[in-house]
Amino acid sequence: MRLFVGLGNPGAKYAMNRHNVGFMALDRIAADHGFAPWRAKFQGEISEGRLGAERVALLKPATFMNLSGQSVGEAMRFFKLEPGDVTVFHDELDLAPGKCRVKHGGGHAGHNGLRSLHQHIGDSYARVRIGIGHPGDKDRVSPYVLSDFAKADRDWLDDLLRGISDGAVALAEGDGARFMNAVALRTAPPRSSTGAPKPPPAPPPAEDPPQTQTLLQRLAERFR
Repeated sequence: MRLFVGLGNPGAKYAMNRHNVGFMALDRIAADHGFAPWRAKFQGEISEGRLGAERVALLKPATFMNLSGQSVGEAMRFFKLEPGDVTVFHDELDLAPGKCRVKHGGGHAGHNGLRSLHQHIGDSYARVRIGIGHPGDKDRVSPYVLSDFAKADRDWLDDLLRGISDGAVALAEGDGARFMNAVALRTAPPRSSTGAPKPPPAPPPAEDPPQTQTLLQRLAERFR
């Protein structure tokens, strides 16, 4: 069994915040893959289903970001899981908007949700880092992540979330490369040429034959 965790803050006030993109990713996976309705459990909301041959539980902690590890630890104990069975979806300041990367282990880089997870379950879990960009100044980080995505972000955000959902089966099976390929097909689809040979250029329009006869010769022709 696998546990997919989305990080965010509960409540309508935060629903479209950049910090809640982990919740958004799980909502898209649940909707696209026919998961059971969300229900309250483990200090959060959980939905269960299958991704390919894998049984998967989706968890959105309702503890607020900086206590996310409490919810995740409780779910892991219930399902008897190890950190290696857990994949966490979270916002990433150090990736450009629309980018996505898979990572195993490592530090929390100051992310409060990951910091809490480190405290409760260690650092040996997988992460799907979802790029939201950086506001450029560390003093602006908090208001930036707790602000809604701009309207101009909606197209790339939708493509990215759909790509994450497309690759969810591969991710559950531990195939990070195939997951990233599915994301790329949504966020950077191949151009129409796709490497196919280009058709030969159309021939130039036919030209009228040059007029080589003199005016006197053409007049003579008329009276023959």
